[in-house]
Amino acid sequence: MAIYIRLAQESDLTQIMAIINEAKQLLKSDGIPQWQNGRPNEQILLDDIVKKRAYCLMVDQVVAGIAVLQTSIEPSYAAIDGEWQNEADQYATIHRIAISAKFRGQHLGQIFISNLISRGLFLGISNFRIDTHAVNLRMQALIKSAGFKYRGVIRIDQTKDGLRNAYELNLV
Repeated sequence: MAIYIRLAQESDLTQIMAIINEAKQLLKSDGIPQWQNGRPNEQILLDDIVKKRAYCLMVDQVVAGIAVLQTSIEPSYAAIDGEWQNEADQYATIHRIAISAKFRGQHLGQIFISNLISRGLFLGISNFRIDTHAVNLRMQALIKSAGFKYRGVIRIDQTKDGLRNAYELNLV
């Protein structure tokens, strides 16, 4: 089985949105308010594709997952109730990671994050950040299994559900 990542293309958008919608439904069924406010939506993901920061996880040439590797500054990370370990070096942020329901339970999330970290290293970045909702235990387990360390709480918006647990991985 061939497993790899590639840049997402506009032609992938229908498949990507199906995966995102499956993930939204899973979060809702788990009682997690994350992604229940209409975001991420097709316009956000199209913007990610155009900016060449959206990656597809491919399994035998089938889109099995989607994620964003953002190498620009993440504004919501400027203020943290806690402390980043490395504030000096450029960092990459992993956002909007989701695996298709057809591929759940195969530990592809770990492979996907590993590939995104490798891509970041290829780009010269060795500091990575990621966040998730405090009640999203499935994602927290994935993040921790990839070696990320909890650093504190950030706020993505001013709503009551806008708080996120923030994690960091430094490979220097």
